Order: sequence, then structure tokens, then C-alpha cells
Amino acid sequence: MVINRKIQTLDEFTIQQMRDFPNATGELAGLLRDMGLAAKRVHVEVNKAGLVDILGDAGTMNVQGEEVKKLDIFANNQFMGVLRHGISCAGIGSEEMDDIVVFDDEISMQSKYVCLFDPLDGSSNIDVNVSIGTIFSVFRRVSELGKPATKEDFLQKGIKQVAAGYVIYGSSTMLVYATRRGCNGFTLDQSIGEFTLSHPDIKCPETGKIYSVNHGNFFQYQENVQKYITACQQKTKDTGGPYTQRYIGSMVADVHRNLIKGGIFMYPSTTEKPKGKLRLLYECNPFAFIVEIAGGKATDGKDRILEIQPTEVHQRTSFFVGSKLMMEEYEQTK
Repeated sequence: MVINRKIQTLDEFTIQQMRDFPNATGELAGLLRDMGLAAKRVHVEVNKAGLVDILGDAGTMNVQGEEVKKLDIFANNQFMGVLRHGISCAGIGSEEMDDIVVFDDEISMQSKYVCLFDPLDGSSNIDVNVSIGTIFSVFRRVSELGKPATKEDFLQKGIKQVAAGYVIYGSSTMLVYATRRGCNGFTLDQSIGEFTLSHPDIKCPETGKIYSVNHGNFFQYQENVQKYITACQQKTKDTGGPYTQRYIGSMVADVHRNLIKGGIFMYPSTTEKPKGKLRLLYECNPFAFIVEIAGGKATDGKDRILEIQPTEVHQRTSFFVGSKLMMEEYEQTK
């Protein structure tokens, strides 16, 4: 049997990185592998969703006042279960749950990390077979090891993240995660059931030709946002254009495309939602960390997302993220 040594799995990659740090405990690597395991379980259900009773609404509302899909519940249970039964996580926060969940068994209380996640972003698209995803972030605890995690462990500025990532369930299933050492992407090889390194050292292009925004809310946006959208539409070859509008309505898919190809994603506040709609802890912080590590920028329209001090676990914000030069172009619009 011939073994292709050029293929590097997620496990092999994390172990190789640990070798550069002799004092590393492997706890973060274990946590990332746990996330990969849960993602593979969700991948299986996503790919057969049309064949089983897992599509449609679950008949309940989450803390955000949104209809919960059956697959939302499944994904949330998978990620929570894997992390609870692992040895690398002291507690979790999920977009689908009212409050944090602390793992108070003896082993979990010794863990250095807590994890926050949106188990299934874009779930409103499940029934129409559009790409959806999982978003997660990891923080080092500020509370005392050996004791239960506290809410303060979760209400840290995004800049304190030690890792963040997402999984996109699309034409292929990809896991992308970033640490301060870089951003790397892994594609699920179904023949061996492993995430394999496919996009090493991802860099967000400095500029691009794609802008992603919900045009349906145009007249609810602030004036400077309207001006920038109009400028994107009026771009010519002489001004670096024309720009192309691409908006899937599944944040993971939109930001992933712009991260790879270059572009800007905008989810501004509106007159109906003046604080914004996206969740700071579960969606914006992770993507801001990933894109910044890859060389891009992320703000709430004015201030750097990663410097915002959270005050509640389901805090909302407006969100602008993407290629560095396109973000600066937006910031110059008054």
C-alpha cells in the first residue's frame, strides 16, 4: 500500500505546531480536534438532511427571538457534547442557549479554555440547500483553574482570543481556523474521514471587487453606508471597478468567499435594529480575529471589533469586515 505523505491531517498539523513549543500542553490542539470531530458529525447530517426528518422548524424560538431549525438543535448538541466529554474545555457559550454552560467536573475545571460558538450559522437556508456553517472562538480563562468557569471568562474583548475558526458545509466541507501563528484551511477528505490541509497560510487579498450587503435594507442604513454602496455601484475601470455585489445570506459563505478572493462584507445597523443584528461573541469576534490574522480589517463601522468590551453574552453589533484597502475605502466615506 502506498501512503501519500504529502497529505497532512488536522491532527498531524496541530501536533507538528506543538513541536515548536516544548512547554505546550496540547490542550488547545485537543480542543481544535474536538471541534473537528463535531463538525464531521454535523457534516454527515447536513449532507443527508433532505432524506431524514431533520429539515424544517423545531417549533421553538431561541433567545434571539428566531425560529429554531431542527438541524440547529442537532448541531448545538453535537458541539456541546463533544466539548463536555473532552478534557480541553471548562465551559461553553452558544448562540442557541440563553446563558453560558459551565462544566463543573474535576477534569474540566482544570482546563485553561472556554469556547463560544454559533453551531449553525445561516440555518434559515437549510431548507433550500444553500451553504451554511459553524463559527467558534476560544478564550483563555481569567478565572482560577480548578474552580468552575465564570461569566467573566466569556465577556473578554475579542483581542484576547487565542483561536477562532469556522466550518463551511458547502460543495465541500472546510474547516478554517486562526491562531496568532496564522490562518489555515482544511478540507474534509471523505475517503479517509479526516480534515486535510488544503489552504495553508491563508492571506486575505489587500483589495477585491466584491461587496456583500443586503440591498433590501438600503434605505434603513446610515447615510455614509448608503454613499459607500452607491460608490461601489458607480465604480469604473478608472476607479478600480466595477465592483460586483454578492450576497448569499449565509455569513460563513459570504465572509469565506471574500477572505479567499478579496472583498468587503457589511452588516450595518438599521433604523429597525440600531444596535445591529449580528452577535459580537458568536459571529463578529471570531471572524474579526480570523480576517485580521489573514491581513484584513474588521470594525463596527467606526471602532475595531476586537477592542469592544462585551457586557452581555448575546450582545449585538453592526459589522464590517474584509480586505484592508476596501475597508479603508469605506472608512473614508463620510
